Amino acid sequence: MSRGLNKVQIIGHLGKDPEMRYTPSGKPVTTFSVAVSRSWNSADGERHSETEWFNVVAWGNLAEICKQYLIKGQQVYIEGRLQTRRWDDKEGQKHTSVEVVANEMMMLGERRDANNNHSQDVESASAEPTTGTAEDEFPF
Repeated sequence: MSRGLNKVQIIGHLGKDPEMRYTPSGKPVTTFSVAVSRSWNSADGERHSETEWFNVVAWGNLAEICKQYLIKGQQVYIEGRLQTRRWDDKEGQKHTSVEVVANEMMMLGERRDANNNHSQDVESASAEPTTGTAEDEFPF
């Protein structure tokens, strides 16, 4: 039997402050967007750049940590897996959303401490192993 692999690693900046909600069973879930930019030179030497936006979902303890520590504009490393959600809206229109389900988060870059002193810091957190299917309870 062959095994599959679904692993995503991104480094980018938060587009807005994370939003945390709770599933009907009380499990915390935090969502936020991360902008990942890349640039390159074309064959004629012209400089190009583009930004890709990723929707990120964190569950449980990691959701609480992301909500508590992450802010808009902050650089962050996210590791997780891609997940596609499909749903029909009230008008019957079909929608699809691809998101990164995070299992690890690391804050990167410079941040301010309580005394407004600059410090080069790296903080990281990982999700606890999940046994249930909390993703099935997605409240939005």
